[in-house]
Amino acid sequence: MPNSELSQGRIGWQRRTGRARLAIWFAWLVGVLFIVQCWDIMNAETIWDFVWDAPQQAGDLLGRMWPPRWSVLNRLWGPLWDTINMATLGTLLGIVLGAPVAFLAARTTTPSLLIARPIALLIIVSSRSINALIWALLLVTILGPGVLAGIIAIALRSIGFVGKLLYEALEETDASQIEAITATGATRGQRLIFGFLPQIMPVFAGISVYRWDINIRESTVLGLVGAGGIGLQLNASVSRLAWPEVTVMFAAILVTVIVSEYVSAKVRAHII
Repeated sequence: MPNSELSQGRIGWQRRTGRARLAIWFAWLVGVLFIVQCWDIMNAETIWDFVWDAPQQAGDLLGRMWPPRWSVLNRLWGPLWDTINMATLGTLLGIVLGAPVAFLAARTTTPSLLIARPIALLIIVSSRSINALIWALLLVTILGPGVLAGIIAIALRSIGFVGKLLYEALEETDASQIEAITATGATRGQRLIFGFLPQIMPVFAGISVYRWDINIRESTVLGLVGAGGIGLQLNASVSRLAWPEVTVMFAAILVTVIVSEYVSAKVRAHII
């Protein structure tokens, strides 16, 4: 910490040097200029007449959505079940593919720091950088519309999530237990099974359940790009301007998410 001489000869302590204070003020200046530039870009692309009219338009839309058309529930059970299956199967596939990637990415378990680990990290980053909706859009173009495209999209998105959290858990395992097993002459496979797996299984189970909970939410909108589920019905109703049906679908999605959140919380509490 810098200091300076006082008139009485005593040493006074300063929090920062002049150069450090100048750097902080410069950082603030850059931040303010960046915010101003962002505002200018937003202002140039915004039609403010629509913004001022938004409350009136929102009120008009809510009026059209009420009362709900509850009779549409009879044809929502199938799409809702497809949505839950899409999230569940996509999560399972993502776990099956993401777990090996995590073992390759972790410094403590990877067979090669120069080859296997960078490739595994690239897979994790690629998966996490692309939203499930984008994956679904690409897969619908390749595979055609349907639940299969949604399942694979959910799985591709889940690989990065599962892989990242799991490889971080592997790198935080207790090294003394691994060293004790290694001292007995255990092979690499035995160290993985008896040293790493017992330590990460609670974390792995929690990650899996948490990702399933997230995928329930994401799968409800994948139908907007043709990946099946209740999102497909929602898109059709919006296209027909059938707003009372949209209200019922919003309610069904809300109930589904609440139930999945409750189940996920109970399972995580039981595991942890």
